[in-house]
Amino acid sequence: MLLRTIVRSSSATVLLPLLIGFVFLALGDDLSAWVTPHYWPSATGSAAFALPFVSAACAAAAAWEGARLTKGRVFGQASVRGPVLIALPVLLPVLVMGLLGLFVALLTSAVAADVPPGLPHLGILAVLVAMLVANTLVGYIVGRVLPGVLAAPLALIGSFFVTAYPASWSIFWPRYLVGGGLSSCCSVDTTIDSRALAGAAVFAAAVSCAALVLIRFRGGAAPLAMAAALVGCGLGTSWAIVRDLGPEPLQSRATHALVCSDTEQPQVCLWPEVENAETVRQEARAATERLTKAGLRLPPTLTMAAQPDKGALKLGIAPDARTADIAGGVASGLLPQPPACALQGTPYPAGAAAGPLAAWLYATAGVPAETVAGRFGPQEGALAQQVRRLPRDKQLAWYEKNRAAMRSCNTPPHLGIPGAKG
Repeated sequence: MLLRTIVRSSSATVLLPLLIGFVFLALGDDLSAWVTPHYWPSATGSAAFALPFVSAACAAAAAWEGARLTKGRVFGQASVRGPVLIALPVLLPVLVMGLLGLFVALLTSAVAADVPPGLPHLGILAVLVAMLVANTLVGYIVGRVLPGVLAAPLALIGSFFVTAYPASWSIFWPRYLVGGGLSSCCSVDTTIDSRALAGAAVFAAAVSCAALVLIRFRGGAAPLAMAAALVGCGLGTSWAIVRDLGPEPLQSRATHALVCSDTEQPQVCLWPEVENAETVRQEARAATERLTKAGLRLPPTLTMAAQPDKGALKLGIAPDARTADIAGGVASGLLPQPPACALQGTPYPAGAAAGPLAAWLYATAGVPAETVAGRFGPQEGALAQQVRRLPRDKQLAWYEKNRAAMRSCNTPPHLGIPGAKG
C-alpha cells in the first residue's frame, strides 16, 4: 500500500489536528503551570500530563483501524504478509499522531520553562513512547473483536481510565505501572526515580508483547494463555520494582551538578539553572550577615541541595528567584521541622509558633515588613516587629525558647513579648 494512501485513509489523519488543538488549548495551562524554570527534567515530566489523553486517542484510532480491517475481511483472504505486517502500516500513522501530540505537549512545557538548549529527559520520553505503543496495540485488538462504533469509544474510555485514574488511588504502586506520577517531576533539587521509569517500561513491554502474540496467532487457548502469562509476569516484575515508591516518584538530585563559590564566605552552592547567580550569592551573603549580627549561628555553606550535608544550610529559592526572595530563602533554612509525633496526628501546641518564628526570621534576614505580613499574616508580622524592637539578647531568648518548643509535641510556645505589660 502506498504511503499517501495509508495517510489519506487513516483515522489518525482526521484526529491529528483535533488532538494537537486539544493538547495546546485545553491542556496548555496544566502543562505550563507548575514547570520548574530552565530545568529539562521538569519540562519533560510536565509533558507527561498529556499522556492519558494522547494514549486514549491512539487507542481509539487503532481500534477503528482494527475494526475496519475486520469489516473488510482482510484476514479472511490469502496474503503473503502475516497479521503483524498487515497491522503495521495502519498503526504507524496512529503512533505518529501520538508522538506529535506528545511533542506539542513537550514544546508547550519547554517554552513555559524557558529551558536552555539541550535534550529532554530521555528516560521519561522512552516511557511515554512505550505507553503509547502498548495502548495502540491493545486498542487495535479491541477493534479486531468488536465493531468500530463500539470498539473506538470503548478503547478511548478504557485507555483513559487505565492511564489516568490510578494516580488518584490511595495505593501508590498501580500509578507507576501506567506511567503515572511522572508529571510531578521535578523541582530543581530533585529528579525522577529510576524505579518509576523501569516499572512502567517493563509493564508496557509486557503488554505490548502480549498484544503482538494475540495479533500474530489470533484467538485460541494457547495464544490467550501465553498473552496472560506475559502480562502476569510483567505485572509481577513491575510491582516488585515500584512497590516501595511513595506518592511522588522523586529522588534527590546528584549534588555534583552544584556550582559553588570558592573564595568568599559563606560558600554558596547553586544549581546551574539559577538566573543571575552572582546576584543571588551577594544577596544571600547579605542576608547571612544580618542574621549573624542578630546573634544567630549559621553554617559556613548555603546550598540548594535537597538534603544539605552536615554543616550546610538549605537555601530555599527557585531558579528564577527575584532579588527580594533571596533573603527569605536563607531564613527558611533556619525554620525547625515539626517532630515526627506531630506528623502522626499528635496534638502539637507549639505549631502556633511556626508563623511568628518564621516572620521574625524573615524580617531579621532583611525581608520588608509588608512582605512578611503578606506572607505570614498581619498578626504574625506585627508580633515579629514587636520582638525585633527588643534588645538582641531578649530576641534570641524568645527565638530559642520557641524553637525548642517546636521540637516537641508537649511543650507550649512562648509567644509573649518579654517585658511587656499585661
